[in-house]
Amino acid sequence: MIVCSCNVLTSAQILATLETEEAGTPRSPAQAYRCLGCAPNCGRCLVTVRELLKEARGSAAACDVGCPTCPGHHHEQVEEQPAPFLMAAE
Repeated sequence: MIVCSCNVLTSAQILATLETEEAGTPRSPAQAYRCLGCAPNCGRCLVTVRELLKEARGSAAACDVGCPTCPGHHHEQVEEQPAPFLMAAE
């Protein structure tokens, strides 16, 4: 099934990017596109590509790094500190 009309990418091509060695396995649609030598254009396919990658990885989809933005993040939430104000030089 074609999941990206702009680049004419099929679900099989997206899933084939997961067959690389574990360290290079794409964790995001952008990484999968880079593996295929292209980039998303309109962005309508990103949700579908993300879901394909997530389903194919199964339980391995959880983030090992533990960043709070990871959908697989199950660690204790850390309160974010506000960014300091920066003033532009004239």
